[in-house]
Amino acid sequence: MERAIDTQLEDLKKVILVMGGHVEKALAQVTAALLSRDVNLFADVHEIEKRINEDHVRVDNMCMNLLAKQGPVAKDLRLIISVLKINNDLERMGDQSVNISYSGKDYLGRKPVQQQLNDIQRMSECAGRMVKGSLDCFVRGDVEEAKKILLMDDEIDALKNKVFKDSIAHMKAHSDDVEASMDLILIARNLERLGDHATNIAEDVIFAFTGKDVRHGGKFG
Repeated sequence: MERAIDTQLEDLKKVILVMGGHVEKALAQVTAALLSRDVNLFADVHEIEKRINEDHVRVDNMCMNLLAKQGPVAKDLRLIISVLKINNDLERMGDQSVNISYSGKDYLGRKPVQQQLNDIQRMSECAGRMVKGSLDCFVRGDVEEAKKILLMDDEIDALKNKVFKDSIAHMKAHSDDVEASMDLILIARNLERLGDHATNIAEDVIFAFTGKDVRHGGKFG
C-alpha cells in the first residue's frame, strides 16, 4: 500500500530533476557562449540561475514540510536529508555557472588564447555528464552507477591541472596574454568545483540508499 509520504518524496525527486535540468542548461549555455564568442548568451545564464534559486527555496520548503508533518524515520529520513544536501549543491552549481559567465565576459574582451579552450570544453562536458549522471542515479536509486560518478572526478581534476599548467607556461612565454590566461584559470577552477558538487550528489545517493557515508575517503566497496 502506497504511503502519503511516498507521493511527496516522488514530488521532491521531480523538482530536484527540474532543478538539475536548469543546472545542465546553465552549464551548456555558458560553455556555448565562451566557445562561440557570443557574449549575448551569457545573459541567459543569469536568467537560468534565477530559476535555480527559486527551485532551491521550493525544495527546502518541501523538505521542511515533510519533516514537520510526516515524521519520517530510517530510509525516508536519509532520503530527505540527502535531498537537502543535493539541493544546496545544485544551487552552488548555478552560482558557479554565473561565475564562469563573469570570467567568460572578461575573456571575450581580450585577445583569445585558443590553446586551453579545448581542455575547458572537455572539462565542461565531463562536468555535465557528472551532473546528469548523479541525478539519474538519485532518481533510480542506483548506487553502483553513483560509485562510477565518484571516479569521474579524477578526470576533471586532471583537466583542471592541465589548464593551470599550460596557462602558466603560456603566460611566461606571452606576457601580453596574462589576463586572458588568468580568466581561463578561473573558469577551469569553477568547472572543477562543479564537478566536486556533482561528486557530493553521488555520495549523497550512496548514503540515501545504503546508509553508508563515503565522504572524506570513506569506503563504498
